[in-house]
Amino acid sequence: MPPESYLSPARPRLFAHRGLAVGAPENTLLAFAQALALGVSYLETDVHASADGVAIISHDPDLTRLVGREVRIDQLTSAELQKIALGEGQTFTTLAAALDAFPEARFNIDIKAMAAASPTVEVIRSARAENRVMIGSFNNARRLAVTRHLPGVATSVSSRAAVIATWAAALGIRPLAVWALRGSQAMQVPEKILGARTTSRRALAAFHAAGVEVHVWTINDADTMNRLLDAGVDGIMTDRADIAVEVFSRR
Repeated sequence: MPPESYLSPARPRLFAHRGLAVGAPENTLLAFAQALALGVSYLETDVHASADGVAIISHDPDLTRLVGREVRIDQLTSAELQKIALGEGQTFTTLAAALDAFPEARFNIDIKAMAAASPTVEVIRSARAENRVMIGSFNNARRLAVTRHLPGVATSVSSRAAVIATWAAALGIRPLAVWALRGSQAMQVPEKILGARTTSRRALAAFHAAGVEVHVWTINDADTMNRLLDAGVDGIMTDRADIAVEVFSRR
């Protein structure tokens, strides 16, 4: 299916950033289930690789912040990671388990390590999930390591392209912005990049002229959500899907 199928529901889009981690550990099956129960269609998540080459859902490369252990994801096997208690009965989960558990959900996947690229490709192919994932990464090489093996998969631009496009738009060089965004379906960005606004009228016009959507992260208060939606952004990434659902419903 074409990448546009990932973006086929009507805008604006609500992305639950690492699920809804209110009473649930982030990036766990419970956090995802809580977000989906509110009616969210998009789950934003991150993927590393375990020591045995399994695609593991985790934002951090190590366990320091979550459980106070100074060990990296890639130093433990998938089985070992799935025995680590994260709270609320949750453990680390695999990408395969998440895609299987929520077959109707669309996943926005940030490739956090080059070692995760191949396992991610294998999982998406096995689940036949090409039409319900978007691949992104701050690092363009990691992004391409996945997208080149999944022809037609939806993708968001890397950091370098986002910087070029944002500053080109700010300076009124729209052709350069369009060039930087070629081959992608979305920009997933903060409100400013190196001092240049990604959500100004000029910037949004340039990005939309390139045929990409603009999804802004990480927005957790209703006033900012409303301001950005009024400005014309196409999606909001938030840690507080519960707040965002109310905002979207009122609109």
